[in-house]
Amino acid sequence: MKKCCTFLVHNMALFVILIGAIGAVRPQMLIWIGPYVPWLLGLVMFGMGMTLTLRDFQSILKHPWEVLLGVIAQFFIMPMVAWLLVWLFALPPELAIGVILVGTCPGGTASNVISYLAKGDVALSVAMTMTTTLLAPLATPALTWVLADAWIDVSFSGMAVSIAEMVLLPVVLGLAAHHFFRRTVERMLPLMPVVSVVTIIFLVGGVVAMGASQLIEVGLLMAALVVLHNLFGLALGYGMARIFHLNSKKSRTVAIEVGMQNSGMAASLAVMYFNPAAAIPGAIFSVWQNISGSLLANYYDKKEEKLKVAAVR
Repeated sequence: MKKCCTFLVHNMALFVILIGAIGAVRPQMLIWIGPYVPWLLGLVMFGMGMTLTLRDFQSILKHPWEVLLGVIAQFFIMPMVAWLLVWLFALPPELAIGVILVGTCPGGTASNVISYLAKGDVALSVAMTMTTTLLAPLATPALTWVLADAWIDVSFSGMAVSIAEMVLLPVVLGLAAHHFFRRTVERMLPLMPVVSVVTIIFLVGGVVAMGASQLIEVGLLMAALVVLHNLFGLALGYGMARIFHLNSKKSRTVAIEVGMQNSGMAASLAVMYFNPAAAIPGAIFSVWQNISGSLLANYYDKKEEKLKVAAVR
C-alpha cells in the first residue's frame, strides 16, 4: 500500500496527463465532476492547512524581507506575464480571462514539495505559499479586475467571497484541526499527499471534460502559452531574487513559488464566474507545472550531488 501511494505521489504529472486525455477524448466519463470542482479545491486547501502549525508562521517573522520579496514577485511577475501574453496573442475574452486568472492566483501547494526536492529553502517556500494564499481573497480579484476588466466583466466582491470560502476558510479549518486535534491529525498526515494528489487529478479531469469541445480548437495554442507563462515565471522569479542578493538556494525557491500557481483555484473561479473555456488554461497549467517542476527539481538535485562530490575531492 505504501509503495502504491509513493508511486502515485511521485508520478502525479503522469496521472494528471492521463486523466486530462480521458477528459478531452471521453468528456462524458468525467463531466459529472464539474459541480464539485470548488469542493475539490477546498479539500486540497484543507489538507494544506492540516500540514501547518502556528510555529510555521514564525518563519515569516524571522525572515520578513525574503517573504515580502517573494510575495511581491508572485503578485507582480505572473500577472504581468499573463497580461502580456494575452495582449501579444490577441486572445478572445473567454481564454484571456483564464490566462489572467492563472497569473493572479497565489502559489500552489505542489511548490513546497518541488522546493524540497530541488534542495531549496522549504521554510521560505511554505511561508510564501501561506502568505500569498492568505492574501488571495483580496489580491486575486483586485489584480483580475485591473488586468481583465477590459475583456470581460469581473465581480470583485463575489470573487473575493468565493476565494475566502474555497481557499482561506479550508486552510484556517485545517490549521485549527491540527492545533486542537494534533495526535489524530498527525496520524492522518502521511495520507494527505495521496488525498491531495487524487483530488487534484479528479479536479483537472473534470475541468478538461467541461471544456473538451473548446480544448480541441485551442489546445496547442494554450499549451504554448502555458509553457511560456510558467517558464517566464520561473526565470524572472529567480532573476528577481538574485538581483536582491538572495543566495542560490533561496533564489530557486522563489523561482519555484512564482512559477507554480494554484491553477486549481484559477480553474474553479473560471467555472464559477465565467465559462468552461476559461478553465482550460488552468487545467493545462496544472499538467505542465508538475512536469516542469519535476524536471527543475531533478536538475538541482543532480547539481547539488555534483557539488558534494567536488567538495569531497
